[in-house]
Amino acid sequence: MRDRSWLDWPFFDETHRELVPALEAWCERVLPGIDHRDTDTACRQLVAALGEGGWLRYCVPAGPDGAWGGRLPEVDSRAVCILRETLARHEGLADFALAMQGLGSGAISLMGSEALRRAYLPRVARGEAIAAFALSEPQAGSDVAAMTCSARLDGGEYVLDGVKTWISNGGIADFYCVFARTGEAPGARGISAFVVDASTPGLFIDERIDLMAPHPLARLRFEQCRIPASHRLGEPGQGFKLAMMTLDIFRASVAAAALGFARRALHEGLQHARTRRMFGHTLADLQLTQAALGEMACAIDGAALLTYRAAWTRDVLGRRSTREAAMAKMAATESAQQVIDRALQMFGGAGVVSGQPVEKLYREIRALRIYEGATEVQKLIIARELLKD
Repeated sequence: MRDRSWLDWPFFDETHRELVPALEAWCERVLPGIDHRDTDTACRQLVAALGEGGWLRYCVPAGPDGAWGGRLPEVDSRAVCILRETLARHEGLADFALAMQGLGSGAISLMGSEALRRAYLPRVARGEAIAAFALSEPQAGSDVAAMTCSARLDGGEYVLDGVKTWISNGGIADFYCVFARTGEAPGARGISAFVVDASTPGLFIDERIDLMAPHPLARLRFEQCRIPASHRLGEPGQGFKLAMMTLDIFRASVAAAALGFARRALHEGLQHARTRRMFGHTLADLQLTQAALGEMACAIDGAALLTYRAAWTRDVLGRRSTREAAMAKMAATESAQQVIDRALQMFGGAGVVSGQPVEKLYREIRALRIYEGATEVQKLIIARELLKD
């Protein structure tokens, strides 16, 4: 876990390199004190602790005179990736807590009015408000254009009706960035985005969803849910564009989280291989083990290069990184699954004992190959971008 040679790569400057040891020290000091007996409670504690530690300030921009609460003038993709990779090496739920603060408020950062930005973003940065991103529906996950949740304008208010599902932080969030059909045009061009406070009448938590790796997740239902028209983000019909812009910022960070899981798995595998006695030798003495470790290390570095290239493309070159982020997300999550599976195999029966580090990593990684665009969708995005060029 202590290998930091990747920080010498030219994608980073000194401010990025300083993040890792500082966050490592914070993780070792704070994370053992989090109570994991209840996932909701643990997540709330983590958001508050990350806010108090100043780490959530990297998830929102600073704004004029620092009014939005961020550390930097704009969200820096490399910093977010470094934070997620480091947190994921220590604990999956800590990574989740930070990531959702950024993703859940990203649409406000990008297209919120000044009033909305001042009202919500500083609370996100301080860990005082939990954010959520409500895009998916039962029949509209990867196919966002199939969305049926609607929002109709009625005087100075929008009225929301419909269902959202697979919503991370659902049930514990203080507000949701909700995407709904407003009908300006067919398909994806007729979607708008809104900020909806969790306490708004007409918003119901229909179901809490349990995952193989515990995270707060829920199905939301809107019934005549009225919100001020001023809570719309951007212009009517810009919702799909806004959702894709938000995902472009944070998709590379999903790859970074996968890197963190994979690096932890390699660390656990190395430690076990050096000490496990077998046939008069250690496991590390066997050529089959050495071959596996070599493949694992190469897979991790390859994914890391793609991940930080994507973040660097957005931060430094200042251009859309849709293709690069899709490549990074696909390669990092798929390779991390393989790395973790190989590490678990090294442990034999001990690897599948509930609560062991590699067993927890095995459960954590599986969802990353699906959320924020499944691997199959990333392939389509890459191909579309290639054909466009």
